[in-house]
Amino acid sequence: MQTLQCGRFALPLSRPLVMGIINVTPDSFSDGGRYDSVARAVSRAERLVGDGADMLDIGGESTRPGAALVTEDEEARRVVPVLAALQSLNVPLSVDTRRPAVMRAGLEVGIDLINDVSALEGEGALPLVAASGAAVCLMHKQGEPQSMQSEPHYDDVVAEVCAYLAGRRDAALACGIAAERIVLDPGFGFGKLLEHNVALFRALPEIIAQLGCALLVGVSRKTMLGQLTGRQVDERLAASVSAAVVAAQAGAHIVRVHDVRETVDALKVWAALK
Repeated sequence: MQTLQCGRFALPLSRPLVMGIINVTPDSFSDGGRYDSVARAVSRAERLVGDGADMLDIGGESTRPGAALVTEDEEARRVVPVLAALQSLNVPLSVDTRRPAVMRAGLEVGIDLINDVSALEGEGALPLVAASGAAVCLMHKQGEPQSMQSEPHYDDVVAEVCAYLAGRRDAALACGIAAERIVLDPGFGFGKLLEHNVALFRALPEIIAQLGCALLVGVSRKTMLGQLTGRQVDERLAASVSAAVVAAQAGAHIVRVHDVRETVDALKVWAALK
């Protein structure tokens, strides 16, 4: 894995890439309502790129535990104008969606990556992405956002997550999506208790070696960090940066974060001193 083929970009994977999060939603768990206009989202994007973000991930539907459903039309209304406005930044753009219609709308305005918490299981999603030049991030989850944290259960969380991601990887490959376009995500916090998240984190080197594709880790400000530190969501900066560095040390290729500047600085220090 030397390069991620990501739409308009060929991204070297010689160091961990930092994906900056922009939620154009009223109800995301950390920053809901802050960037829910085109002007505010563009301003935030410019700030994140200036802080060192390698790519941007724009989402129009909150998938936090218990989140309300959003219509397909409303999700597209939120994200498509932002994606169109960000084309001039000349950085890879990702749309965080599980709906093929929103994926198609994003592709029409030139996005480079589709970040799908449903791992392209939606009807028509696989051939849609295969026919494009976009990369895709396939994530594991157990259950649906509305109920996924009620009673998650695994006999062997690492084996089960790996088996699912391997199956979705193989489905993507069979549909014509090259391995260089595939990113996999264990889905921290998506139908997983703290012990499941910890077990997956500790097994990251094994997961990466077994799956053979680029791996994304997204734990920024999440509940697991609150459980480990006792901090509220707006007090988890240090925990989030620490987790990003640990993920990088374990071999993660992309870290998805809210706090780009601090994460970039920490990774620079880690790279110099490791």
